[in-house]
Amino acid sequence: MDAAGEKRALQLNEMEEFRNDAYENAKIYKERTKKWHDQHILRREFYIGQQVLLFNSRLKLFPGKLRTRWSGPFTVVQVFPYGTIEIRDHTTDATFKVNGQRLKPYLAASFERNTNVVTLASPD
Repeated sequence: MDAAGEKRALQLNEMEEFRNDAYENAKIYKERTKKWHDQHILRREFYIGQQVLLFNSRLKLFPGKLRTRWSGPFTVVQVFPYGTIEIRDHTTDATFKVNGQRLKPYLAASFERNTNVVTLASPD
């Protein structure tokens, strides 16, 4: 091999090393971001008979950011392993399975409103 051929072979080897380093760095970055995101997932536990709200990410009825994407309440019918929840719609009595990450507990509490009545006298 002449000097030019050797130089070209060295350049190819160097490019291969750069490619391998970039591949390893991308792999490490992907593992770290997955670990970070997995740590920030909220662990929710649901039980049968609990009232829940369903997040509808495909709801595009009203443009803008002030619309609510939570629909419900629904009732939990069955809890499957690995986060699958079967819920029942009260209006149609239909049941369907959803991912547990799309649900949140429905807090249906009655609020007592304390009102104070102040009567004002007219200045005669």
